[in-house]
Amino acid sequence: MAHVLVFAGGIGARMKSNDIPKQFIEVDGKPIIVRTLEHFEKHPQVEDIVISCLAEKIDYMKMLLVKHNISKVINVVPGGANGHQSIHNGLVEIQKNSKPEDIVLICDGVRPMLSEKLITDCIDTAKEFETAVPVTPSIDSVLESPDGKTCCKSLPRKQMFITQAPQGYTMRKIMWAHDEAEVRGITNPISSSELLIELGETVQIFQGIRENIKVTTPEDLQTLRSYFYYESFKNFAKEELSLSEV
Repeated sequence: MAHVLVFAGGIGARMKSNDIPKQFIEVDGKPIIVRTLEHFEKHPQVEDIVISCLAEKIDYMKMLLVKHNISKVINVVPGGANGHQSIHNGLVEIQKNSKPEDIVLICDGVRPMLSEKLITDCIDTAKEFETAVPVTPSIDSVLESPDGKTCCKSLPRKQMFITQAPQGYTMRKIMWAHDEAEVRGITNPISSSELLIELGETVQIFQGIRENIKVTTPEDLQTLRSYFYYESFKNFAKEELSLSEV
């Protein structure tokens, strides 16, 4: 069995939606974070979930859990000043009811296109290697620029991979990384995998899925809404076809 940490402490500045954080934007009748949580709620190997959330949205989050029948969430804790701190707050809560060898899946709250197989693969990989990071091969050429204006290096595309979530770790491994980060003064790594790499560790990667988008920009939101509109249209068409055959 696995524990899940969903962190949703950000305000979504790149979404340019000042009135509501991106994780709470509704798509086809459900907030994005609820759609993310539903994948873990339904997965048979997930034991419980902790959410690290904007402090002022905790009551609202709890209301959404009741409204949408999300029962595996055992606590909603305040997020931190950045993603790393929000993850740390959630891990401290999970640690209260876990063993060092237990698996924890760390996922941002805006991954509504997860799949059961991806979650299963993450758990299985973490059990074997203590780390598990889903990736997809880069389909674009990648250039390196120190100033964002001029290019000094072209990176070999076959060696470039795009990281996704959830990322899986043993509690022993990820808590060691957070403790070590505090000792070394590392305060804002981009992700858990990059924290481990910065600490000199090797992380195990496995094949992710391209549809597992992180909803970050207005363009991502448009893609997500288009997907659910198409799914709704397909279901409507099937129902109409079934009725016509009666």
